[in-house]
Amino acid sequence: MNEAEELKLVVFKLGDEEYAAEVSQVREIIRLERITRLPRAPEFVEGIINLRGQLTTVINLRKLFNLPPKDAPNARIVVLDQEEPTGIIVDAVTEVLSLTKEEIDKPTRVFGIDARFIKGVGKKDERLIIILDLDKILSPEEIEHVQEVRDVLLQEVKE
Repeated sequence: MNEAEELKLVVFKLGDEEYAAEVSQVREIIRLERITRLPRAPEFVEGIINLRGQLTTVINLRKLFNLPPKDAPNARIVVLDQEEPTGIIVDAVTEVLSLTKEEIDKPTRVFGIDARFIKGVGKKDERLIIILDLDKILSPEEIEHVQEVRDVLLQEVKE
């Protein structure tokens, strides 16, 4: 089988469920660090971090998916490879996995998760892995709102 027929995924956990995103959508994975809250930001926006001089918005995936809070000692921030610097908090990153097209079903409605986030469901042995489209984590309106809040905060800091 050639590489074009496989999808390389970063697999992570939220609670007992496994989720994944295409490796091409991930810039890096970092340890959870101190996050500065953004006033007036949507509930699921945890805040911002300074990642090597670049302000990066951090999204709490548990809040976005309406999952209960949980202490996760192996929590990580998955930094997305996007124009607008964004990271998502996950409970743990577990592996990089390749799936063939035959191992991936079309998107299905997953209880509690907005269908716009889901690319498909991977099946590997006895596991089901929900494949997310990280490019759609924030809608254009949400991106604009977060940018406005961040800009206001930066202006207040400069004054």
